[in-house]
Amino acid sequence: MRIGELAARSGVSVRSLRYYEEQGLLVSTRSSGGQRHFTEDDIERVDFIQRLYTAGLSSRTIMELMPCRDAPSDENSDSALERMAQERDRLSAHIEELLHTRDSLDGLMAAARADRDGRRTAA
Repeated sequence: MRIGELAARSGVSVRSLRYYEEQGLLVSTRSSGGQRHFTEDDIERVDFIQRLYTAGLSSRTIMELMPCRDAPSDENSDSALERMAQERDRLSAHIEELLHTRDSLDGLMAAARADRDGRRTAA
């Protein structure tokens, strides 16, 4: 199938599919006219890639996880699970940083409200 059909069937834009190909996540064959051709299996591959992106993973991390899909084995599964655990830890740390930042902003907002209210009662 051509790239437009893969886009329609997978619900992913042609631009995204080209990006996946640039990143080495998706491979096509080329016709003599240079048109990309994909297989039925690529629909599932694109869905898998999309789920990993939705989980907040980068294309580099996704590339590291692809052997788990392409060549399933205990070793590849263990490696993928370890890599996903690292990403989860990274996301958890980022969430903690965001919560701290939000709390700091809440404190600044409370101080600004108190200052505003103090000026209103003084007037």
